[in-house]
Amino acid sequence: MNIIPSGIILISAIAVLSACGGGGGGGSSASLASEAILGEKLFFDKNLSKNRTQSCSTCHDPDHGFIDARLDPITNKIRAVSLGDDNVSVGSRNTPTAAYAKFSPDFHSGTRNRLNSKQPDYNGAIGGQFLDGRELDLKGQAGGPPLNPVEMNMPNKASVIDRVMENSDYIEAFERFYGDTIFEDKDKAYLKMTVSIAKFEKTKQFSPFDSKYDRSLKDATVLSLKEAFGKSLFFSQQFTNCASCHQLRPNSHAEETFSGYEYHNIGVPSVIAVADKGLFDNTEKELDIGKFKVPTLRNVAVTEPYMHNGVFQDLRTVIEFYDKFLTNSQHTINPETGQLWKDAEFPATVSLIELKDGKKMNSDRIEAMVCFLRTLTDAKYEHLIQEKGISCAD
Repeated sequence: MNIIPSGIILISAIAVLSACGGGGGGGSSASLASEAILGEKLFFDKNLSKNRTQSCSTCHDPDHGFIDARLDPITNKIRAVSLGDDNVSVGSRNTPTAAYAKFSPDFHSGTRNRLNSKQPDYNGAIGGQFLDGRELDLKGQAGGPPLNPVEMNMPNKASVIDRVMENSDYIEAFERFYGDTIFEDKDKAYLKMTVSIAKFEKTKQFSPFDSKYDRSLKDATVLSLKEAFGKSLFFSQQFTNCASCHQLRPNSHAEETFSGYEYHNIGVPSVIAVADKGLFDNTEKELDIGKFKVPTLRNVAVTEPYMHNGVFQDLRTVIEFYDKFLTNSQHTINPETGQLWKDAEFPATVSLIELKDGKKMNSDRIEAMVCFLRTLTDAKYEHLIQEKGISCAD
């Protein structure tokens, strides 16, 4: 791949961003020195949506963990689902972070060894993009939102490329990277557009591995007692079930993405009238109803709301929700509603073997887990962490 070093990308981005969202020309073709930088400009370009109001970065904000950080004007909290280009339509799923997405393997069916010997090996769908894995890889994911009627709402691929061709810098860059005749086949040009965006998403900006957790592995910082306790709980094969699904590299903690990219139904309660069938919409297999891809836990402390439908706002709530599956758990009440947890959307396919593995958590352990998960926040987002009543200092 023709990707230049991330430091050069950051310098070039100054020139690139000045032209983002504008029409016609703008900027200098010299600033589009690689496919990744071309992809960066496209990623921020609102002209690629029907009403020229929304870009990829609208729902994957690089200043906020690459999620849709726009607030609901009524609740003043981050929306559970994203608002579309027409400022009316809304999606049906919580927008996942685009950070570290490059590490999700191409979608396939396979097996995966479990770290916890009490659990059988996983057998089923693995990887892909979107929460249901419907796209094989990053370039497939990049091609979805511009054509989605409740997102960027463009009518077809040709109309998107027509918008691309409004920009002379794009024309020059496409012809330089993909050949002088690239625009003669607009489907092919659309594919190359997605390729360039995918290359941008593979740069270090999306996966810096510079969190407090990463720095502690290099002895550049020391975890607090609470954070260290939470880490020991997280990776324990006796006390929690976390690492079973949220650990990719069992032999090395370095550059851990905190997802095995499996698919599970964890019994998340519904918030909409029509329950979301998840992976089933991709595979059409009855056993896949209600299953969603295990997300990365990178930046999880600053990328609320949580779950595929955004049903939970607080990280502590998520841990208490998991704990409710354990024998004699005291966590029978949703702390955000003050009511009993609602039933799962599809009880028949809930991953009870995984969810019932572990020991119940008391308040101290839950706080320690939250503190450890906060250490997975990229350095540039650490200022976004909200304590919410939990202090992680010694």
